[in-house]
Amino acid sequence: MPVGIFRVCLVVLTAIVNHPLIFPRENGTVPENMEEIIQKMKEREETLRLEQLRLEQEIAEQEALQKALEKSAEVVKESKEEKVRWDMWTALSMVIFLLIELWRQDFQEGIWQDTGGEEDDMAVLGKAFKGVAFPDKAVLASFYEKRILGTTGDMARMREMVEGFADDLLEALRSVCNRDADMEVEDCMGVGSMYENWRVRKPFVCDLIVPFAPPEPYCFRSQTWCSGDSFPPDEQGYGTIKVCRADEDVTGCICDKTKLGEDMLCLLHSQANTTRPNSEMEDLLCFKNTQYLDADQVMKWFQIAVTKAWNRISHKYEFDLSFSLLDSPGALKIKFRSGKSIAFNLTPVVQYENSDVYFISHFPRSSLAADLPSSTHWFLTFAVYERRFIQLVSKTLPANACHVSCLQILSFLHGKQCSLTGPSGLTNYHLKTVMLHLLQARPSQDWAPEKLEARLQDMLKFLEKCLHEKKLYHFFIGNGKVPAELGFPIIFQRAEPLNLFRPFVLHRDVYRKTVDTFHEMLRNMTALINEYAVHIPLAQTNGIHKESF
Repeated sequence: MPVGIFRVCLVVLTAIVNHPLIFPRENGTVPENMEEIIQKMKEREETLRLEQLRLEQEIAEQEALQKALEKSAEVVKESKEEKVRWDMWTALSMVIFLLIELWRQDFQEGIWQDTGGEEDDMAVLGKAFKGVAFPDKAVLASFYEKRILGTTGDMARMREMVEGFADDLLEALRSVCNRDADMEVEDCMGVGSMYENWRVRKPFVCDLIVPFAPPEPYCFRSQTWCSGDSFPPDEQGYGTIKVCRADEDVTGCICDKTKLGEDMLCLLHSQANTTRPNSEMEDLLCFKNTQYLDADQVMKWFQIAVTKAWNRISHKYEFDLSFSLLDSPGALKIKFRSGKSIAFNLTPVVQYENSDVYFISHFPRSSLAADLPSSTHWFLTFAVYERRFIQLVSKTLPANACHVSCLQILSFLHGKQCSLTGPSGLTNYHLKTVMLHLLQARPSQDWAPEKLEARLQDMLKFLEKCLHEKKLYHFFIGNGKVPAELGFPIIFQRAEPLNLFRPFVLHRDVYRKTVDTFHEMLRNMTALINEYAVHIPLAQTNGIHKESF
């Protein structure tokens, strides 16, 4: 115990003795730069504090940026999901819309095709036609017998006379032409209302087409609007004709034996070597600086050739021959010494491949038809197939079928109305197209002669429907139901349907005039028919009844 106390006391004493403030050493001094050190330590501390604040601020900014990026990613993700949902709905809506549109078009195009033999299936006309008086069967029969048949009895003799003279004229034309340089003219063919036996309006005019071909070694290569290349809507129904050498391919190389790749050039038969002088192509009736057949050049050539041919054979005939229209290649008129005259059209055409479709140089124009895109665009005519279709269907119809009678009556009424109120956008070709559609849609027994009244109403209803919708489709183009017996080219059957009433959309004034003329024709129909249906007993004339179409 005493030893421990002693040790503690010794330690305390040692600490006291060694404390610098109590017993300072001789050389012990307080550093003079202590304040400077303290000041630097404070500055260091301040620097560290500022650095800490900067780091904290940067961390805060990084956290805010991270949150913003995460939020942006969420928004992008949500927008993508929303866009995907919207795209799905848009695609689904478009599919539904297209299906509805296709169904609507099919329904509009086929509503008359899908009908059976029921007369009630035709849609009721608009309000403007309610209460229209319609003659009964007896009045129609009397009108047709006295007005239509009474004026068409001489058509057969006129056709025979015109065809005989046209053959003689074309034979003379061949004799005056240079067989090595001029176009080769073939035999003519009769088309149109005079040869389909439904022409009713005077003067009677025969329409003859004359196919022609280039001299050897040249040939025609045609291209239509439905051959694959895109054509503007106003050029549908047209085509171009290129004059080529028979041994020349489409690309211009006449070497069939050399098999070249798409990126190879034939140096033997280059484009420069196959290019012919302009004078040579103009002799082949091509448009200037091109190889495309020019309709205006063809018209001038044909008129000169016909004039030379007539000068050679005029001494054989006791009548005069002249051109009735100078802007048509072969609008001819025969003038007899008695003062009577006969008009006929002799129109040059080019055959489309090996079919009976023809490119026609000049086509009768109407107020509805648009101008030709250029003189190198040729209109296609299906008149030969139309005549064959009528002949083919007529074999399956009852005796004395009323299809031609309906067309004749409708053509007469429309022509009479136009003579009173002026021309409209409707033509006889539109009326014939309506008949062709109904011939295909209606069963054969529906065209019995006693059903003339019902079928005439059908034609008027169908025509009114087409006018209302501004849609009347060409009978052959886009029609997959054309009888195979006709041998009709498949390329036109697979083409998009051609709307003959499309110009009505662009020319609203013509459309309004056409509709007004149609309405007026319906209102005047009974009066026009009764004007010519004379000598009918009163009991029968009272058969005119009011009927809402």
